[in-house]
Amino acid sequence: MTQDVLFSQVANPLLTLLAATDTFWRFLSEASTVISLGMAGLGSAIGIGIAGQAAAGAWAKEARAGRNLSFTYVILVGMPISQTLYAMIVMVNMRGVFDSVEVTVADAGLLTGIGLANGVTQMLSAWMQALVGAAGIRALSEAEGKGFALIIITMGIVETVGIFAMVFLLGMIPSA
Repeated sequence: MTQDVLFSQVANPLLTLLAATDTFWRFLSEASTVISLGMAGLGSAIGIGIAGQAAAGAWAKEARAGRNLSFTYVILVGMPISQTLYAMIVMVNMRGVFDSVEVTVADAGLLTGIGLANGVTQMLSAWMQALVGAAGIRALSEAEGKGFALIIITMGIVETVGIFAMVFLLGMIPSA
């Protein structure tokens, strides 16, 4: 057996394995962007549902009391949707890295971590923001609209977690 034949018998399977490994890491990196957006969307949907239920209950209470139905609840119900936008911004920026297979494979762990960290943070930020919003809707209903600005500020503080995650994770995305 010549040295060239022996090398090709060892090298070819090894090169095939490395190519498959590169494909796996590229897949994992790219999948994390979609998972991130999905998790953020899930958090926003859950959040909107939680706050929406509180609004519906408050509107029913206002209608029974013969009061005008408050539109301000709609603002609180809609606030958790912004976390989906933040995840999309991170996803679009990560997509630019995937043009370079070398960077994608070399930084696959980082890219996967960015995607998952963004998804979890945005999901929980939207969810917690909705819990504050739901409590705020109940408080506004009881107090006949008083305290709206304080509730918006409190929800904004919760949203800041999602904004910080987006900004910090954008800064961690490697250059292609």
